Amino acid sequence: MKAHTRKYSIGVAMSGGVDSTVTAGLLLEKGWSVHGFFMLLPLPGLEEQVSRVQEVASQLDIPLHLVDVRDSFREQIISYFVSSYQQGVTPNPCVICNRLIKCGQLMEEMTGQGMAKMATGHYARILSMDGTSSLHRAIDPGKDQSYFLCRLTAAQLDRLVLPLGDWHKADVFQQAREMGFHFSRTESQDVCFLADQTLPTFLEQQGVENRCGEIVDIDGQVHGSHNGTSHYTVGQRRGLGIPDATPWYVVGLDAVANRVIIGKNEALFQSRMRLAEVQWSIKKDGPWEGGVQLRSRHRPASARVEPLDGEDVWQVAFAEPQRAVTPGQFAVFYHDDQVVGSGVIKRI
Repeated sequence: MKAHTRKYSIGVAMSGGVDSTVTAGLLLEKGWSVHGFFMLLPLPGLEEQVSRVQEVASQLDIPLHLVDVRDSFREQIISYFVSSYQQGVTPNPCVICNRLIKCGQLMEEMTGQGMAKMATGHYARILSMDGTSSLHRAIDPGKDQSYFLCRLTAAQLDRLVLPLGDWHKADVFQQAREMGFHFSRTESQDVCFLADQTLPTFLEQQGVENRCGEIVDIDGQVHGSHNGTSHYTVGQRRGLGIPDATPWYVVGLDAVANRVIIGKNEALFQSRMRLAEVQWSIKKDGPWEGGVQLRSRHRPASARVEPLDGEDVWQVAFAEPQRAVTPGQFAVFYHDDQVVGSGVIKRI
């Protein structure tokens, strides 16, 4: 495709992987003046990652900027991750990182270097109507990442470009080959800073003590012991070591009493939950009805979301009970394919 005259500069969050590489290539074809930006994170193998992204930028013939966000990442993402487990809730660091680091500090760095827009390789779409930007699902349902972008502000969406929202992953790999790149189809893991470590090992390195405690059922009967609540999450079956005719599952964590609470499969289903830190991308003071997604690969469930009187808390009533509602995770509200709000699931 013949490139148009380049008038505007755009910064691409580069990782050295197929998605950000194709993102940069597509923007070059559309006539943007593309600059690559790579975040220096406190991750194992950083030198190898820098070398890889430098090779990609060189092959694309674009300038590459290295942005050191290691201190911010430790203070805002890793600390949130660790403290969540200490409180007995399950965090989602990618959601927080997208708002505070990637579309926060990195976006500001791009703006400071004269970039008119920022682009990432996320699979989601940003549509504009009447001058207002809104977040929508990607065309490829198997790769949609709008859930992970649910906390972006309207101002961040206005400055963000997502070229892969209209692409299927298989076509992205084909596009990369046509650009002269050859990537393996291995997907990156969700929690980048865990690398090859187990969660308990990482938390121990961060100073989290493994305190032994009781495993109890929902009636308080003791069934066994554990070596730290951070080893468990709601819905977990493996690792309990409690034989029975039917499986036991983790149904709750009590960090204060240092207890893991278990129950049978039916105990994992609930019709209601409460949310904190609710934010809307549409004006909403009263009840709303639509699809509520509880995890990145959860199918949105029909529900009614409404504020509770006198509290900064919203209640969600599901049309059908949902399994393994996990405190600390994000509930994302969808109207058809549009993200209209989100909130943090509170402890039951």
